[in-house]
Order: sequence, then C-alpha cells, then structure tokens
Amino acid sequence: MLAKRIIPCLDIKDGQTVKGTNFVNLRQAGDPVELGKAYSEQGADELVYLDITASHEGRKTFTELVKRISAEINIPFTVGGGIHELSDVERLLNAGADKVSINSSALRNPQLIDDIALHFGSQVCVVAIDARQTPQGWKCYLNGGRLETDRFLMEWAEEANSRGAGEILFTSMDHDGVKEGYANEALAELADRLSIPVIASGGAGKKEHFRDAFTLGKANAALAASVFHFGEIRIPELKDYLCQEGVTVRR
Repeated sequence: MLAKRIIPCLDIKDGQTVKGTNFVNLRQAGDPVELGKAYSEQGADELVYLDITASHEGRKTFTELVKRISAEINIPFTVGGGIHELSDVERLLNAGADKVSINSSALRNPQLIDDIALHFGSQVCVVAIDARQTPQGWKCYLNGGRLETDRFLMEWAEEANSRGAGEILFTSMDHDGVKEGYANEALAELADRLSIPVIASGGAGKKEHFRDAFTLGKANAALAASVFHFGEIRIPELKDYLCQEGVTVRR
C-alpha cells in the first residue's frame, strides 16, 4: 500500500504565513521559510504554499519567496495562487517549486489543465477545489471561496482528472478551520470516482481526524494548517499515532 502523506499548508499574505477560519479572520503564523524548514525536519512529506492575495505585485514577491524556500527545504513543495497561464507555471517551477496548484483559473479555463499536463507532465498539476454543501449538492467556489459557481464538486473533479490533473486537493469550506474533522463522505466518493490521488483539506483538529480521512475518507494525503502552525499537533507524534492505528506513513 502506498504511504499516506502528511502535508502542512502555508497560506501566504504579504510574505508572511497566515491562517483563518472558514476562509476569513486571518491571523499571523510566522515566517514561511522557517516554518517550512521546521516541518521538513519534523517529517512532513510535502508542503503547500498558497499566495492568497496574488496581485501582480504579490506575484513577484512570491517568486522570490519560492526561490528562498527551494534553497532551504529538501522535501517536495507545491505552490499556488495567481497562476493563469503556462508562463506562470514555468516561472514557479524555475524558482524551485515541484508542483503547481490551480483553482479559480482552472474553473475559468479548464484547458489550462490539459496545457500544464502536456507541457510539464501531469505530476506537476494539482487541481485545487474549494467547495461548500448547498441544497443542490457540493458547489465549487472561485476567488478564495468568495464566488459560487454552477459547477459541482464531483463532476468538476472528474473532468479535471480526465484532462490530465495529477492530484485533486479538495477543501471543504464548511470544515475549514473548524477542527471537527474532514468531509469524509465527500472524500470517499471522490476517491471512488477518480483515478488520481485525493488530498483532504479543511477540518483537522486532532490526530483521529487524520486517521478518519485516510480510512473513512480514503484520502491519499491530508493537508492541515493551524494545528501544525500553532503547535497543537506535532508531525512525529501524528505519524506514530497513525502507525499504531494501522495507517501506512513514511517514517
């Protein structure tokens, strides 16, 4: 069985790591390079860095940050935010990123998934989906969760899969920062429908939540932010716990 991955996520605003609840109420969490180094040393499998205010100015700042991260960190990392075209992907890969995460830009222009897969390989392309439960079902949102679309989680994930995405990063907006567990039913359905790995995001509050995402949710990886940033869960202890629970992780 493939080892399950533990992935700290660092949201970047003005060069600093921040964390909110349900996508709002941001608070500072520290220097992104120092945090990333600490997570790498603790045994994180990968990192995700998201430029959450990717204006043109932020893009230049973020590229410099990616270079610093690459120089200091020896585990794979994904970067996202403000990626609209192949030149953005090329710039970030050249700065040292291993993968890119696309979200709103993919919903607006699904062909971008095909283009990234064709030019750089599917393994580079992570399609992130922010979704919330509505009376009609799980709806996808644009612009950091600000704008509801007419796309539904399952059909959009299947389309991204068929276009060449290497992974789906699914964040439940309802669960984000609430620390009451991941959206395991939706995760399990995604896992059953897709041929590519699914990364769980939104809802980690205790070690049991990671176990449930891997067992009930059938996720390939679990991403979390505040429980790591604020020292509530340490990665070595989390991996020890998961091993005891019969979940295969990299040690």
